[in-house]
Amino acid sequence: MHGIRAIVKKELSDHFSSFRFIILFALITMVSLILVYMSAVAIDENLEGEKIPQFVFLMLFTSSRIGFSLVQFVAFFGPLIGLILGFDSINRERNEGTLSKLLSQPIYRDDVVNGKFLAGLSVIAIMMVSIILIITGLGLVAVGVKPGVEEFWRIIIYLVISIIYVSLWHGVAILFSILFRSVATSALASIAAWIFFSFFLSLGVNAIITSIVSTEGTSAAEIYVRLARFDRALSFTSPMKLYNDATATIVDPMRRTLRPFIMQMGIMERWSLSRFSGPLPIIQSFLMVLPYIVYLVAITAICFAVSYIAFMRQEIRSV
Repeated sequence: MHGIRAIVKKELSDHFSSFRFIILFALITMVSLILVYMSAVAIDENLEGEKIPQFVFLMLFTSSRIGFSLVQFVAFFGPLIGLILGFDSINRERNEGTLSKLLSQPIYRDDVVNGKFLAGLSVIAIMMVSIILIITGLGLVAVGVKPGVEEFWRIIIYLVISIIYVSLWHGVAILFSILFRSVATSALASIAAWIFFSFFLSLGVNAIITSIVSTEGTSAAEIYVRLARFDRALSFTSPMKLYNDATATIVDPMRRTLRPFIMQMGIMERWSLSRFSGPLPIIQSFLMVLPYIVYLVAITAICFAVSYIAFMRQEIRSV
């Protein structure tokens, strides 16, 4: 434990004193504040003279004038936090010759990779908590409505899911930093993985879905079943889709399903569901997204385990 504490303190000091962290945190905070301010203005205009709904505070996270909410912003660009913090965590020290000097101290090799991951996790948690607190304060001033108890716990669950999601990409960055000696190569590999799972995979599945929908001689029920299967397959292959479904269900109490195909149902189906259109209790929303949370944690653990094994099997020589 002494070695892990030493590595964590060293990494935290490096992160907080680097211009990379300052610029990244300032940029993400600025964009988040702009999105929340625009959402607050839109909410204030739409609710002028109207009765305030029950979960108006959560609308700060889900609504926006430009069609790009805070939840969607974290889903798309949150991984960059983890990738930037970890893409050079191992190979930079190996190239500079400090890794062999570090291991010559009374520090176990596994303390290095464990400490670096824990330090990155701590930085991610501090950044996300700070951003949520700043957004909450701005929302209190702009909207003038304080969050209720259920809204508070939904925000906490959303925060935990976001930390797990960004930490997943931090583990991916550490893995590439171990596998590739070049810092530039590990950075390109990390960005390529983010682009593939966040954009290209969705485009490919959407193209497949479009070809299925356009198939002649297929009934509407069969089309919806196939759409549901492909959407579920996409959810468990794309971390971004997994995160989007989980957070959208938590932040929006009116959402009673993880699937978007209800909007494609007929009039009678939508009318039948409208009779049960009240807000979903937080415990029910949490149970709906619990498999998604467990899956994100499992992917993060697997990624870290692969990084751990690869680092322990590598030969480290002094330069």
